[in-house]
Amino acid sequence: MDASIPETMTAAAINRFGGPDVLELRTLPVPIPKPDEVLIRLQSAGIGVWDPWVREGRLALGDSGTFPRVIGNDGAGVVVASGQDARRFRRGDLVYAFSPAGGFYAEYVAVKEEDVAPLPRAMTPREAGALGADGITALRGLDDALRLEPAEALMIFGASGGIGHLAVQLARRMGARVLAVASGPDGVDLVQRLGADAAIDGRRDDVGSAAQAFAADGLDAALVLASGDRLGAGLSEMRPRGRVAFPNGVEPRPRARPDVTLIPYDGLPDREAFERLNLLIGDEPFHIELGHIYRLEDAALAHAHIGDHHLGKLAFAIGPSS
Repeated sequence: MDASIPETMTAAAINRFGGPDVLELRTLPVPIPKPDEVLIRLQSAGIGVWDPWVREGRLALGDSGTFPRVIGNDGAGVVVASGQDARRFRRGDLVYAFSPAGGFYAEYVAVKEEDVAPLPRAMTPREAGALGADGITALRGLDDALRLEPAEALMIFGASGGIGHLAVQLARRMGARVLAVASGPDGVDLVQRLGADAAIDGRRDDVGSAAQAFAADGLDAALVLASGDRLGAGLSEMRPRGRVAFPNGVEPRPRARPDVTLIPYDGLPDREAFERLNLLIGDEPFHIELGHIYRLEDAALAHAHIGDHHLGKLAFAIGPSS
C-alpha cells in the first residue's frame, strides 16, 4: 500500500463476547484491501441497534471466528487505496459504505467496492456515517418489499428512529402520503420537520383512530420498524390486500388480518440498491438525525446508551472533522 497509509490504527474492538465493557480501544493493523475491496479512512461510523447482539455473540456478522474483532457495519470517509480489481473509486473519493462483514469501529476499514457508494453531494462524511445500513434498510422496505406507489397511504411505525426518519424522507420523495408514528413529543416534532403528512406519538396517541382519520378507505401499506402495544390498532386499519413490511429482527413480528400481506425482509446492500438510494437523495438536502456523537474511546459508553430514548441513530466521530 501507499507509504502514506500507516501500518496500524486505533479501533474499538472486542476480545471476547460480553457486555459493553468488552469494547476496548486497541492498536490494530490497518486492513490490506483484497482485490475487490477499497480501503476507507473513516471520518464517522454508525452505531447500529443490532450491534450489542454482535458484541454479545447472539448475532453472527462477518468473521465470527477470530479475536480481537472490530464490529460496526456502516460509515463514511475517504478512499485511500484500492485492490487490483476494484476500479470504481479513486483515491480521494468521498464515500459511504455498509457491509455485513463489520470492521467500522476503527480509523480504517476495507470494504468490497460493491458495498460502497459515492457521498451524496449535499451531505458531509460526518452525517453519512449513519446513512448506509439504515438508508438501505429503509429503501429495501419501501421499494423492494412494499413496492410503494405514488399517492399511496403509508404508515411508518417507528418513524423517529434510525431507519424510520430516513424512510419518512424517502417515502415522501417517492410520492407517498406518510402517517409517521414516532416516539415521544420530540420524535413527533422531528418527523413533522422531515415532511410527514401526519404525525403522532406512538406511546400516547390512539394509532388506530389516527390511521382511520388519515386514510378513510384504509392504509395501503405499512413499514414496521419497532414493536409496541399500539401497533395492532394501526394495522387493523389496513385495507384488504394491503401490505405490511418489516425487517427481520423486529420482535415480536407484526400480526395482521389474513387479507393483509406480511412481508419480512433483509436490508442487505449491493451496488444497485446504493444507486437507487443515491438517486432518491439526489443533490437536495437530506437530513441524517444523529442522536448523539461519540468518540471511539467511548464505545462502551455508547453501547450502554443504545437502549435509551434517542432520535435517529447514534454515531462515532473518527479522526479530523470534514
